Amino acid sequence: MKIDSVLTVTLLWWCSVQAKLQRPIRSLQWTHAKSSAAKRDIDPSLLYPAYNFSVPIDHFHNDSLYEPHSNGMFSLRYFFDASHYKKGGPVIVLESGEDDATDRLPYLQKGIVAKLAQATNGVGVILEHRYYGTSFPTPDLSTENLRFLTTAQALADTAYFAKNIVFPGLESHNLTAPNTKWIAYGGSYAGAFVAFLRVLYPHTFWGAIGSSGVVQAIYDFWEYYEPVREYGPPTCIAATQNITHAVDTILLGTNASMITELKNVFLLGNLTHNDDFASILGAGVGGWQGRNWDPAVNDPSFSEYCGNISSDKVLFPATESLRSSAKALLIAGGYGDSVEALVPRMLNYIGWLNVTEVAPCAASGQTQHSCFSSYIPDFYAQDDITQSWRSWPYQYCSQWGFLQTGSGVPKDQLPLISRTLTLKYESIICRDAFNISTPSNTEAINYLGGYNISYNRLAFMDGEDDPWRPACVHAPEAKPWNRTNTVDQPFILIANAVHHWDENGLFPNETTATLPPAPVANAQKSEVDFVQVWLKESK
Repeated sequence: MKIDSVLTVTLLWWCSVQAKLQRPIRSLQWTHAKSSAAKRDIDPSLLYPAYNFSVPIDHFHNDSLYEPHSNGMFSLRYFFDASHYKKGGPVIVLESGEDDATDRLPYLQKGIVAKLAQATNGVGVILEHRYYGTSFPTPDLSTENLRFLTTAQALADTAYFAKNIVFPGLESHNLTAPNTKWIAYGGSYAGAFVAFLRVLYPHTFWGAIGSSGVVQAIYDFWEYYEPVREYGPPTCIAATQNITHAVDTILLGTNASMITELKNVFLLGNLTHNDDFASILGAGVGGWQGRNWDPAVNDPSFSEYCGNISSDKVLFPATESLRSSAKALLIAGGYGDSVEALVPRMLNYIGWLNVTEVAPCAASGQTQHSCFSSYIPDFYAQDDITQSWRSWPYQYCSQWGFLQTGSGVPKDQLPLISRTLTLKYESIICRDAFNISTPSNTEAINYLGGYNISYNRLAFMDGEDDPWRPACVHAPEAKPWNRTNTVDQPFILIANAVHHWDENGLFPNETTATLPPAPVANAQKSEVDFVQVWLKESK
């Protein structure tokens, strides 16, 4: 069953043509909408200049974790919009989390910060997190110099900022906390972050809204794919589970020639490590998180993947030459009884993966190892200040966890990603980049309450379909049915929503009868309403 090299070249060529001309089950709506939106919107970086504010590198000189300690200061970048401000109004600060703060500027222009600032006559602020964007306290990103990258230090940065900032052009107004009421907002990691702000610094932050806040740090986060399994299109989910199970049966078996054949069929024969191969096969379901209600923001890759793998027709004609090989592999994987139904779906899986991953890698001139492998110690050894990729992995390796495994899925359930994706594999970056060989210290996060975190004027907004919901207060493990939604402690699950869907927004002239969808529009209205009530409360 050896795959002929001519066929390999033909399939790569066909996939390249498909990518340029007519990708099966691909919609041009997203591309058009994104292009149209770009023409309508003014680049927010032109509207909001960047400013810097000096904060201490080390807030905790009594904690040995940060030895040797530092007495230095560094520049924390921020942006603000005072166009809605009237005397007595609050400060609405969006914590940018594990990202360059410029990526959050649209929320200052027409997202949740703009909505809240306009409704409350407030100042809107985007505040960068230490070790992201341009806010670096150290000259390089060596493991030693990353010791100051903890959530606790970043929380202290935000509190220091709120208590000391003087906004340029507003010098005559005392907008520091607690003189002025500060409301913090964040999504995902930043959603948990602002919840922690409210608990740890209640006299500084009057209220906080955590959207998709991952308040429960989890080392083996196999549950990430549970909402995908539960809410994804049934035909797509079943096909993914069955093909993944067949792949695992072969990869976890002892037939080396069959493993080689499997890799060759997917045109990934140059990948040495089986877990690397299995990892790239999970690219399709990995697109679930990128879905968004706004076509200009939405990542269509999951829908495209499902459209291909759910079809009973072969959508990539060149893959017909692989039919006998695919059939033999599915039989070897334990699917002899349903092989005829699965063959076209596996062929579409092969075609889709090559359009989206294999062909682009080949076109770039890189090897498959450099494109897809996690076994890259020379890359991980780089730690100069330009290696900004190091920041978030250091945070999850050291404290947060969230390693998304297939091995953790219960044995009586078919996973959506390979069981060869183990904690050992997913933590390669922890060992090779930071010399961290022990599980993440999740207790450094969860001591603040985890699933049970609560406080007055602390709101939680979660997406029903969010893959991160198992780490949020609406996770089944958190027993959300024991909580009620009140103005003092809003507790809202946004129907059909994915990851912090309340954060982005539209200009008034862009809204339609269906955009934003009713659950999102209602959630954003609720945020405006309860924040207005909070601000009327006495200090």
